[in-house]
Amino acid sequence: MALERVQQIGSQISSTASKASILTKWDSDVVICGAVRTPITKSKKGGLKDTCPEEMLSAVLRGLVERTGVDKTLVEDIAVGTVLQKGSGATTSRMGVLHAGFPTSTAVNAINRQCSSGLAATQQIANEIALGQIEIGIGAGVESMTLNYGADAMPAKMSDDVMENEDAADCLLPMGITSENVATQFGITRQTQDEFAAKSFAKAVAAQKAGKFKSEIIPMHVKWTDPKSEEEKEIDVVQDDGLREGITAEGLSKLKPAFSKTGTTHAGNASQVSDGAAAVLLARRSVAKKLGLPILGKFVSCAVVGVKPDVMGIGPAFAIPRVLEIVGLSKDDVDFYEINEAFASQAVYSIEKLGIPYEKVNPVGGAIAFGHPLGATGARQIATGYAEAKRSGASIFVTSMCIGTGMGAAAVFTNEQ
Repeated sequence: MALERVQQIGSQISSTASKASILTKWDSDVVICGAVRTPITKSKKGGLKDTCPEEMLSAVLRGLVERTGVDKTLVEDIAVGTVLQKGSGATTSRMGVLHAGFPTSTAVNAINRQCSSGLAATQQIANEIALGQIEIGIGAGVESMTLNYGADAMPAKMSDDVMENEDAADCLLPMGITSENVATQFGITRQTQDEFAAKSFAKAVAAQKAGKFKSEIIPMHVKWTDPKSEEEKEIDVVQDDGLREGITAEGLSKLKPAFSKTGTTHAGNASQVSDGAAAVLLARRSVAKKLGLPILGKFVSCAVVGVKPDVMGIGPAFAIPRVLEIVGLSKDDVDFYEINEAFASQAVYSIEKLGIPYEKVNPVGGAIAFGHPLGATGARQIATGYAEAKRSGASIFVTSMCIGTGMGAAAVFTNEQ
C-alpha cells in the first residue's frame, strides 16, 4: 500500500509538472488567434440549404479576418476539411478563399479525414507552423450535406479481392449500423441513449437562449427558397436552427429505430444532417505578438488512432488517452471535453470507457442537438470550445470525434482568455 501511495503521489507530481509546462507561454508556441463558425442549419430545410459550400467558406473566412484583424496577405496557407464534395472540394475551396478576398499568393488545399476533417485541417496548419514552414495559416471546414449528401459517394467498382478482407469490407457499413453494433456489443441501452440525447438538446437550447453561441457565430445573409411556396427570398441566418425545445427521453422513446427494426438508433439520438462552415486562425506566438493579433490559447497536440471499422464510433475512447499520453496529462487535468455526438451510443460508450464525468462533456450540447456538417465539425468544436473556455475560465480542453471507416481523433488546447 505504501508503494502504491508513493507511485500515486509521483504520478500526481508528474501530471502537475506537465500541466504547468503546457500552460507556460513560449514564443515558439502555435497559438489560436480566432475561431468562428457559421450557424449550423438543417439539411434540406434550414437557412443554409441553398448556400453552396464555397459561399459558406468565404463567409466564415471573411468573418474570421474581421474578428481578428489579420492581414489577409500574411496568411500563407489555408487547409479546408470537407467530405462530400466531388474532387474532395479542392477547386471550390480555392474559389471560396479567393472570393473571401485572399490574394492569389495564399495557398489552399482540401483535406478529407471524414468526420475529423476540420480538425485535420487545423492540425495540418499547426504542424506547418511548428516546423517553420509558415508563420500564419487557417484551418477550416465546410459541408453542404443538402447539396452533396449521397451524391455518387461510392466508386462504380470495387476490388473483389479487397472485399474478401472482413475489416476492409466493414468500411462500407452504414454509420447507423456501426452505431447499432456499438450499442449491442457494449450494452448501451435505448433508454441511456435517449436520456443522453435529451440532455444534449436541453443544454443546447439553454445555451442558445442565454446567447452563448453569438460570440462564435458569423451570421450570413443568403438567398433561400421557401420549400412550400418555392419563392426565393433573401434571409439573415444568425443562429443554429436544428435545436428543439422540450425534447425528453420519454418523447424520444416513441421514435422508430432508423437502421434496424430491433435497433436503438433513431433520428432523435443521432447527429442531425446539417450544413455549415468553421475556420480557425493559427500563428506562431512570436508573430502573433508582433502583429498584435488576439491570442485565445494554444494548439498543444493532436492524435489520430485506428479502431475496427464495424464499431467505428468508439474512436474517442482511444484517441483521447493517446493525445493525453503524448502531452503528459491525465484525464482529470482537462477542464472539459468537446466530444462529437455522431450517435448517442458511441458518445456514451466513449465517456463511460474513459470515466469522464458527464458534466465535463459538451457543456453547451453537441451534434445531436445542433448538427454535424461533416467537414466542418472539427473546426466548429474548436470555436465552441474557446467560447466556453472564455466563459468558464477553463485552462485546458480537449476536442475529439469518431471517424468513419474506424478511427478516432483528439486534440488538446489551452485557453488564455
